[in-house]
Amino acid sequence: MEIVQIVSIGLVATILIVLLKEDKPEIGIQISIAIGAIIFLLMLGKIISVVDVLKTLAQKANIDMIYMSSVLKIIGIAYVAEFGAQICRDAGSSSTASKIEFAAKIMILLLSLPILMAVLDLIIKILP
Repeated sequence: MEIVQIVSIGLVATILIVLLKEDKPEIGIQISIAIGAIIFLLMLGKIISVVDVLKTLAQKANIDMIYMSSVLKIIGIAYVAEFGAQICRDAGSSSTASKIEFAAKIMILLLSLPILMAVLDLIIKILP
């Protein structure tokens, strides 16, 4: 039932942000960042559990940890970029949010190149 706690924290933060929006809009952004960090810290244990399970599965399937590491980095980049972009949108800067998302896509593309190359090498080996 942790989701109920997280939703409750989010709703309280939203109410505070709405109440403070008129008088002190900068505090609203700070509350939003703080709540995001708190929720991330609450989920950190679960994230570590998922990473451990994925590592175990990769070892059982004899998947090179370089590839698994790349996939985990890609997932991390996506989440961090989404968090940053949402904070920017909350602050009213959608153009900055778009630039963060663009940079994340380029970084993900760069990290995915070794995986793509491995898949292409495998396909070339299979073909006569």
